[in-house]
Amino acid sequence: MSDKAVVEEVAVATTAKPSFWTRVKAHFRKWWWAHLIALVVVVLVVALPLVYVGYPNIAQGDISDSTLSVESMVISDPSPDRFQLNQRQVIGTDSIFHPKIYEFDAEVSLAGSPVFATVTVPSTRADDGVVVDINDQYVDLTDADAFAGFSTAVMMNEEFELNIYGRPGLKLGALPKIHVNYNKTVTMKGLNRLQGFGIEVHLDPDRDDGNNANGTVFIPNPSVLQLSMGNVTMDVSSNGTALGQSFLNDLVLNPGNNTVPMVAFLNNTRLFPILGALPEGVTTIPLTIVGSSSVYNGEEIPYFTAALAANTLNVDLDILEVLESS
Repeated sequence: MSDKAVVEEVAVATTAKPSFWTRVKAHFRKWWWAHLIALVVVVLVVALPLVYVGYPNIAQGDISDSTLSVESMVISDPSPDRFQLNQRQVIGTDSIFHPKIYEFDAEVSLAGSPVFATVTVPSTRADDGVVVDINDQYVDLTDADAFAGFSTAVMMNEEFELNIYGRPGLKLGALPKIHVNYNKTVTMKGLNRLQGFGIEVHLDPDRDDGNNANGTVFIPNPSVLQLSMGNVTMDVSSNGTALGQSFLNDLVLNPGNNTVPMVAFLNNTRLFPILGALPEGVTTIPLTIVGSSSVYNGEEIPYFTAALAANTLNVDLDILEVLESS
């Protein structure tokens, strides 16, 4: 028997190395909270600037790029410090976003001039072609002199610019409500000095209202404004000689062409010498007509009076028509 020890080889069991996905799953099971925090941080880093910087900037840009056109403006029931307003306006936009614009107060002025009133604009949606109506709203004048300047600009110009400014609230879908600057300058047609104004007068000595003539006036209005001006008085003269006054009662100046009845008091002791001195074959005399007052419900309306007084109308009067009823 051999004295040498017998050495036997024993196989040692080995553990298989985990797969990649096994290790990934184990990692996430252990460190899920860290990854959740990292995800939240990434979302906040991306979302917060988008919501609180990008969204307001995009909204303001879309509002600034939008357009506003006034289709009609009706000023009625005027008094020295207020009037009733009905206005229709249309929004234009090519934005893909159509947020809600909340009701807001808008300051209104002639462009480059002081604000004359604040108008409440109803809630709407910023979509192309949306109509915004202001209905039966009484507007208090915050600056009557500024509104007289506005009225005069409307009378004297072919076009004028109306500025509208406010800070409406705006909301898009589930995003938070924000505020934007609404600052629009709208170009509108004015009365253009009433170019095309015409007058027809007939003597009417048998009237019982203290006047001695009647007739019609033709007043073109190329604008979208409808103006209730009350009882309008106009001073009439010829070559510097005052001839009297004409009166347009309950005048409502509508868009388009207006043919309005008129009564007048003419000083015949001044008129007839002018007619008698006309050269042979001449049948017209030049008239100068300037509005001197606008009175509504017994009160003078200073802003309409100022606009009328700023405009001097010159027409030729056919004396044959004047004498038809003499």
